[in-house]
Amino acid sequence: MRRPLIVGNWKLHKTVGEAIALIEKLKLAIGDPGGREVAIAPPFTALYAVRGALCGTPIALAGQDCHGEEKGAFTGAVSAGMLRDVGCRYVIVGHSERREHFGETDAAIARKLLAALAAGLAPILCLGEKSKDRGRTREVITRQLETALASVERPDRVVIAYEPVWAIGSGTPATPAEAATVADLVRERLAAGWGPEMAGRTRVLYGGSVNATNAGGFLGREEIDGALVGGASLDATTFSAIVEAAPFFEG
Repeated sequence: MRRPLIVGNWKLHKTVGEAIALIEKLKLAIGDPGGREVAIAPPFTALYAVRGALCGTPIALAGQDCHGEEKGAFTGAVSAGMLRDVGCRYVIVGHSERREHFGETDAAIARKLLAALAAGLAPILCLGEKSKDRGRTREVITRQLETALASVERPDRVVIAYEPVWAIGSGTPATPAEAATVADLVRERLAAGWGPEMAGRTRVLYGGSVNATNAGGFLGREEIDGALVGGASLDATTFSAIVEAAPFFEG
């Protein structure tokens, strides 16, 4: 059994003070996550403060993005090594909002993923099709996955997050069956390239309008190993309910 992972992506929300206040509420609401893994991705400006607030808890820290280079003349960028230095265990790469609003290509995302691995971070690779591509889900997911992992030796060091673009922030998620079908596709492609054992160890999450009401439907599927949560992660009660919806893990 793969250990469930629930990630809260705060996106462009929370000042340092607001972030600390939410972390204090989360610590009380989540308590012992019962073997489930929980990670929080605050904005860059709050990472250091959140690291301190999480000290002594099992909750991990994640970056929302990283640059594909270790250092250089890249004004405004943050490297994977900097994220590791501030205490991050994970970093999100390839989120659809980065692809759409910042013009990130599959090739650029592949470079970021390799940079994250080189820095000792676990990348959370986001994959997902737009509304216009709903009839081409298999093609889009396969292209995004195989381009990003082309030079990766150990895909089990990468967490895959299926986030259909049409579901993010829409209030209309994919169905658990649709998400499970994509998770099966991901492991099918991983098995073809790296073998069934490696595919079986790689975690696949679902994201896109996940909330306390529907989380159980996704997390109850054996193909799905957790959730990448957006807006619902900004409320401690809601996010803790999503964590509790994940299966209890012993391992």
